[in-house]
Order: sequence, then C-alpha cells, then structure tokens
Amino acid sequence: MSQDLDNSFFDTGDNTALVCIDHQQYQKLVVPQLIDMTYKVHLGLFEEDVLLKLKTYSYNVVIVYESFKGSTLQTNPILADMVHRAGAHRRQHFVVLLSQRYATNDAMSAFVESVDQIVNVADLANLKPVLRRGVAQHRELYQPLHETTKIVQQL
Repeated sequence: MSQDLDNSFFDTGDNTALVCIDHQQYQKLVVPQLIDMTYKVHLGLFEEDVLLKLKTYSYNVVIVYESFKGSTLQTNPILADMVHRAGAHRRQHFVVLLSQRYATNDAMSAFVESVDQIVNVADLANLKPVLRRGVAQHRELYQPLHETTKIVQQL
C-alpha cells in the first residue's frame, strides 16, 4: 500500500484523493477502495501537512474523519479551512465527512457541515458505490460552474 501512497506528484488528468483519517482501521478500509477506483492517494497525517497539501494540490476527493486528531466537528481544523475557502476553489474538491454520528448520504447534515457527502463508518465496506454516485452527482451539478470558470480564466 505504501508504494501507491508515496506518489507525491500527480499527472494532469489523474484522479486524486486526500485521506485525512487517523484511525488505522478506517484508513485500511478507505485507501484500498480509492486505489481500486484509480485514485492516486495522499494521506494527511497531521493538520499542517493536510493544510499544505490542500494549498498545493487540487484534489478530486477529500475524505475527512470527523474526529481527526481528537477534534470534534466544531474544532476540526480541516473542515474549518474548507469552509473558509473561496466558493469556486472549495467546489473543486468533493469533500466527504466520515462520521460516526450522521447517516450515510444524509443531505441535510452534509449541508449543515458544509461537506458534499457523509459516509457513516458502519458503511465503509460500501464506500466505492456510495462515492461513485456522489462524485457523479457532484460533477453533473458543478460542471457548468467549472466550464464557466475556465472560460473566464482564459479571457
């Protein structure tokens, strides 16, 4: 697994994911499924590392464990950083909250927590189909925004 995770550089067109899960059992369930879905995976091991990676790379998927490094939803530094990003930059990432509290695909709670999707830890074995559906819906919803942003940047 470490050889797939050690790729620090991405090529244009790569599917990329940042996994901010410090719970090893959850990490062992998530990472192989992402790799199986052809994502190149970076692990966020501590707050400063994650924030630097988010500034450096535009990840397709960012998965954040609600209790990352002992935080709560209210004190989670990664979620706080994502909320304070500019809208267009924030929408480049598909943010998944890995939760013990909320049900998988709870849209209202996802809205309240400013994430795109929620996956309950009890459903980690089914992450692939849940994530595929969520990412597809996200792409469909934000495709016009991303196309317009590209056009405006070319002017």
